[in-house]
Amino acid sequence: MTWTIVVAKAAQMQLASFPAKDQDKLATALVVMETDPFLGDIIKLGARGTNGGDALAATESFFAADRATRTVSINAIVRRTSTTY
Repeated sequence: MTWTIVVAKAAQMQLASFPAKDQDKLATALVVMETDPFLGDIIKLGARGTNGGDALAATESFFAADRATRTVSINAIVRRTSTTY
């Protein structure tokens, strides 16, 4: 069963700022999230619910997953730095 991926406008703009090679990798990762958003290097960031972050190369994507509606909302895609969290 697939999940619906919703990428916020701010996350789309952040994604567009990455080099084309990185954009392709991130786009592939978003497609993979449609089958299982909890695969990979996931860190739970919220005290409740299923808010999380996923690392891909030198980036982090911050998202919220709603299991009832099988929807993942991507809120941000940023470069990983020492102050990302």
